[in-house]
Amino acid sequence: MRSVPEPKRTDRGRVRVRTHEVWQWRSLLTVPDTDPKTEELKLTQLERERADSAPDEDEAVQHERRAEKARYLAEKLEKRAESERRPDG
Repeated sequence: MRSVPEPKRTDRGRVRVRTHEVWQWRSLLTVPDTDPKTEELKLTQLERERADSAPDEDEAVQHERRAEKARYLAEKLEKRAESERRPDG
């Protein structure tokens, strides 16, 4: 086992660290960018989200009806606004 030398201190008591020593430790303390297990979990989660968001046939029909109703109401509102803008004559 290697003995660790006592850190050098400045006049004010701060520990003096050499830059190359910091870089050596930094390389040991960093987490790798990609972990195969993490990537697998991300793919599984993405598949679940896609399955949850896929509309079934009944939802698609209901969505179409709501869209038609929204278009109808927008058209009626536009006609009403137009009639209110016309001067009474």
